[in-house]
Amino acid sequence: MNSNVHYFTLNEIFMKQKEPKPKQTFLQWLREMASVFGIFLVLNSFVIASFEVPTGSMMNEILPGDFLIVNKFIFGGTTPRTIPLTDIRVPNFKFPALRNVQRNEVIVFEFPGNRDEVKANPFAYYLKRCIALAGDTLEIRQRKVYVNGEFVPFPRYVNFEQSGSLPNYADPRIFPKGEFFNEQNYGPIRIPKQGDVIQLTMNTIEHWETFILREKNTIDFRNGKIFVNGNETSTYTVKRDYLFGMGDNRDNSLDSRFWGFIPEEDVIGTPLFLYWSWDPDLPFTQLVDKLASIRLSRVGNLVK
Repeated sequence: MNSNVHYFTLNEIFMKQKEPKPKQTFLQWLREMASVFGIFLVLNSFVIASFEVPTGSMMNEILPGDFLIVNKFIFGGTTPRTIPLTDIRVPNFKFPALRNVQRNEVIVFEFPGNRDEVKANPFAYYLKRCIALAGDTLEIRQRKVYVNGEFVPFPRYVNFEQSGSLPNYADPRIFPKGEFFNEQNYGPIRIPKQGDVIQLTMNTIEHWETFILREKNTIDFRNGKIFVNGNETSTYTVKRDYLFGMGDNRDNSLDSRFWGFIPEEDVIGTPLFLYWSWDPDLPFTQLVDKLASIRLSRVGNLVK
């Protein structure tokens, strides 16, 4: 018998036929990765998301370099607002919320843009504390916040970096443009509510021009008259409900005092807890120092 001849058993033949081809293995791997990515998109869009805090505007409740788990489900998840891994906007659909935003709640929302911008560029998410709701009247007097005439207690870790109080003066950076407000003395101002009617004159239009444009309207001026969407008018009816957000680091926070109201429909969610924290200013090239900056004592902290 030729010793170089090998006789295959039925079991060997069966196993050989069942051995997957490289192309089949690759396609199977692609399908599995697509499933995982799909599950990630669903969770990230509708249920929870991770959010890294880049600035100190919420110190000392939340520090730069904190990583948060955000509950998106409670305010109504949405289909993706941007193309994944980019800041390119896409049309989206938002599901009904389980409840509305509450006063003094920390929220994550789509940044509406700087004071004179109709739309933020680039797209970004911000984190602030909701101080007032649609229909509320807000006033800040010497840093103290009053909503509907009642004093609002400071957040538990409120931070003030300036030693003294500011006098009453008009800060040219403040919102609405042209108002005699500053960051420590602000208002009174009503937070717009759907159906509110704003009186418009050539003297007040600069206060509301960006706001009206953000509600997807056009504004023209002819012969000293105001035209909204091509129609002459002296009033404007608000289309959406809005919120007013401020940072806990009151003297070092660019918030609604500077760039305006937050559309309630643009709120993404509310932070639940911190799952990681380290110094964001240290580059990964300094890995040892980066790891040494981990703040284990903050991991698991609830956001209030």
